[in-house]
Amino acid sequence: MSSLLDSILGSMTEDDSLSALSGKTGASKDQLSSLLGSALPQLMGSMTNNASTQDGALSLANALAQHTDTAPVAQQIAEADEEDGGKIIGHILGLNQSNVINQLSGETGMNDQAVTSALSNIAPALLSGISSATGGGKTGPKFDLSDGFDYKDIAAITGKLLGKKKTSSSTNGLDLLNLLGKFVK
Repeated sequence: MSSLLDSILGSMTEDDSLSALSGKTGASKDQLSSLLGSALPQLMGSMTNNASTQDGALSLANALAQHTDTAPVAQQIAEADEEDGGKIIGHILGLNQSNVINQLSGETGMNDQAVTSALSNIAPALLSGISSATGGGKTGPKFDLSDGFDYKDIAAITGKLLGKKKTSSSTNGLDLLNLLGKFVK
């Protein structure tokens, strides 16, 4: 898989991950696979848009620093705090949350409550997946927050991300790696 989005989508649509999510939401694996295929690009796109400002980029980087779980995705989903995940989804989607939930519900045949539950349960794993691309997890973040979060930290994150990036048009510009690269210039 050539992109961060493909990698995260792949890990979230593995059978164990879908089983864990199905157990928490009551939706079928097929519905959830369809949901994730539509929702993850939208969530990544919303994070990209949110991080297009200095405050948004700092907020995203701070969230990534707080989500460094390296457990298997299925375990992260099974253990997800749905309330915390709901807050994450609220921050990511902002005022568009209702519209996105309604659209995803229509596409998948899931009701709004099941879509919201599924997104809330994958949100911490989504941030952890992005965080692992920045050097988080077992190796620890490659930035120093002791002096607060500043552009040096964004540069460190971006350098790590860009070092792993391979050119791919499959994400249609939704890749966060490109966005974070703008803050190093």
